[in-house]
Amino acid sequence: MYHRGYHRGGSGSRAGGPRGRRCPGHRGGFVPHRTPRPTGRCVVRGSTGAAPPSRDPPPPGGLQPRLSTSMMEEISEEPPTSAIILENCHFSQVIFNDVEKFYVPGGDVTCYYTLTESILPRGKDWVGIFRVGWKTIREYYTFMWAPLPSDTHRDTTMQQQIQFKACYLPQDDEYYQFCYIDQDGVVRGASVPFQFRVDAEDDILVVTTQGEVEEVEHQNQNLHKENEKLKANCASLQEQNSHLQQELKKTQELQNALESLRSTTKKLEVELNSLRKENTHLKRLDDGRRAVMHQLKEQIQSVTSDKECLETRLKTALDHLDQLQQQNENLLKELEEQKHLFQILQEKKKEADEENQQLREKNGRLLRRLLQAREASSVSVVSRAPKVGGLLFGNPYCGFYEEMLHVR
Repeated sequence: MYHRGYHRGGSGSRAGGPRGRRCPGHRGGFVPHRTPRPTGRCVVRGSTGAAPPSRDPPPPGGLQPRLSTSMMEEISEEPPTSAIILENCHFSQVIFNDVEKFYVPGGDVTCYYTLTESILPRGKDWVGIFRVGWKTIREYYTFMWAPLPSDTHRDTTMQQQIQFKACYLPQDDEYYQFCYIDQDGVVRGASVPFQFRVDAEDDILVVTTQGEVEEVEHQNQNLHKENEKLKANCASLQEQNSHLQQELKKTQELQNALESLRSTTKKLEVELNSLRKENTHLKRLDDGRRAVMHQLKEQIQSVTSDKECLETRLKTALDHLDQLQQQNENLLKELEEQKHLFQILQEKKKEADEENQQLREKNGRLLRRLLQAREASSVSVVSRAPKVGGLLFGNPYCGFYEEMLHVR
């Protein structure tokens, strides 16, 4: 039977045959649904996740060389992801523009978005296509690295675009959305949901069976329910977006305060390092001073010992000096007595010398008188005196007179 319905793309029917299409440049066969292709910048992954390409510069043409299985196992090419949930995202920092409700299967899709002044693009930011209802950013279907704008340090918004190749896009009619994720794994923007199917207004004639019609109606009911849920989620997201914008202002203020604190912290760290170096230098000086003080203590102990020894010797010397002083006093007294006695003796000697001089003069006078008397009586004395040879001992006065005359 003939039935006017939706054409959801694909070369085979919905009841049978593979869901897929031929990809330009792919040699033969169909590209299976949600098949990872690590050979290009646009990467498809399923629920289990395939290894996307690295951020290193791709070869000309936007595609990377085909990798072998062993090379794919050795190279970790996952985009920066984490288990970020919706409540921790900042959807208002990247705004997706001109998002269609439906994208025709089999064609490339260009994603237009605006970078606000609240986000600073970095080298490993990426844009992914997610099935609506995703919980973590690891559940992306495909992604492409976000190109860096020419001026990263800007104060205004900037328009960007990315083109997803048709061979990497979903082949079902589920609802999807674009999401911008930075290299820290934080969602910075999300688009409204869209589908990969022909617009409902472009009805075509499709040959279907009654079972397929019932299946389509059942799917339409499910889609209607899911659409109601999405509308509720969209309203919630809009309310959340308004709340997030308010939080964003607070976050920006906190970021400014944080930058100020970081600058202060850096200055404090520099001062702390300087103080640590100065403290280390002071510790070294203190160790040196302690060593010097230890040496000084030893020297003081040695000097104290020498002092005690010298004090003992000084005391002994003082005692000996006292004795010597006493002896000196005694000797001085004796000397005074000796001087006095010497003076007495000198006086006595002087008197004796004077008396002796007088006696000598007197003796001289007597001798002269005697000689005169001798000369006068020499003749008579000689005749009367016996001969010398007749005396037993000789004349004792003969030599005496001659000696006295000689002295004179």
